Amino acid sequence: MNNRFEELKKNVLNWAEEKGIFEKGTPIAQAGKTLEEATEILVGIAKDDKEEIIDSLGDTLVTIIIQAEMQGVDLLDCLEVAYNVIAKRTGVMKNGEFIKD
Repeated sequence: MNNRFEELKKNVLNWAEEKGIFEKGTPIAQAGKTLEEATEILVGIAKDDKEEIIDSLGDTLVTIIIQAEMQGVDLLDCLEVAYNVIAKRTGVMKNGEFIKD
């Protein structure tokens, strides 16, 4: 990943450490935070609020970075695994959504 992302990732992990998330948090609670932030993306889209969308996407990434650390997995590896699956996926667009076969 590029240096800017790596620097921000390091900052997020340092912040999480300082806040005691790794010491006192749980992967389930962290996943709940991800769902909460992802829901805020929907709200931002529904309100056509670009600032809320940007903030919510960023917050969601923060929760995912922390979750990856908790799980001991590399995000780039996760992305590669997901891409290798979707790259072969077929389906159709219906009502603005891709529906896989």
